[in-house]
Amino acid sequence: MRRAAGILLALAALTLPLWIANAYFLHVVIMAGIFGVLASSLNLLLGYTGQLSLGHAAFFGIGAYASALLTLRWEWSFWLALPAAVLAAGIAGWAIGRLALKLRGAYFVLVTISFAGVIALISINWMDLTNGPLGLPGVPAPELGPWSLRTKSAYYYLVLAAVALAYEVCRRLVDSRIGRAFVALRENEALAESVGVDGTRYLVLAAVVSAGLAGLAGSLYAHYTRFVSPEVFLFTYTVTMVIMVVAGGKGTLAGPLVGAVLFTVLPEALRAATSWQWQMLAYGLILVVLVFFLPRGIVPTFFR
Repeated sequence: MRRAAGILLALAALTLPLWIANAYFLHVVIMAGIFGVLASSLNLLLGYTGQLSLGHAAFFGIGAYASALLTLRWEWSFWLALPAAVLAAGIAGWAIGRLALKLRGAYFVLVTISFAGVIALISINWMDLTNGPLGLPGVPAPELGPWSLRTKSAYYYLVLAAVALAYEVCRRLVDSRIGRAFVALRENEALAESVGVDGTRYLVLAAVVSAGLAGLAGSLYAHYTRFVSPEVFLFTYTVTMVIMVVAGGKGTLAGPLVGAVLFTVLPEALRAATSWQWQMLAYGLILVVLVFFLPRGIVPTFFR
């Protein structure tokens, strides 16, 4: 039944632009896919190693700015700028991992928040590079040979491929010896290290892969919206990621994707149905109800 459900889901995803004619609905689906990659990246840290990063928006922004700058200033192709953005975010993840993962608990959270704040200040004040608060308009759309991926239906398939790639990377990592080390460190770090698991090494690896996937999402976001500004470093992005991971089911592969779809579609549906004040109230109530009745998340409760 799982295999049949997976086949049906894949067919629905591949044919979705054919039966969604509304461009706005397709836009919401594309944003859900980008946030799905972003939530999956945070889930590696929060769900599998137990480390809460509240500065994850920094890696998202680094990927967005790196890809935008390379295509605008140095006229790189998108297909070269995308892996470069992943690499830049991964290097930042390695640096913050080596620095912060010697700490634990609240100290690690404070370091990640501070890191995001520093990167945001750089994006605002380094006018020659980032254009400051004005941002970087005119980020080019990806091109594949003679075809431009400017249309929403074409960009949807690019985002779908990125979601599949992020899912497969996380699946292979989690199902390997490395993934078992992640879970061992999450459950009991002292016991894991007593049997030979190098805590710092594996946690830094998780930080690098997590940051790289966040950079991938940032690059996709930059070339889809075609504009990058310091707003990509807003703390609300990190809060949204945490909500998606926790509500969907942290420590599962499908949970962040389900959470990303739900909490991308839900605000748009509430915006269409109610005024802003009632929208925020309804959003908060739905979130409280989900956490209260499904404390382990949607996906773990469903499969249990």
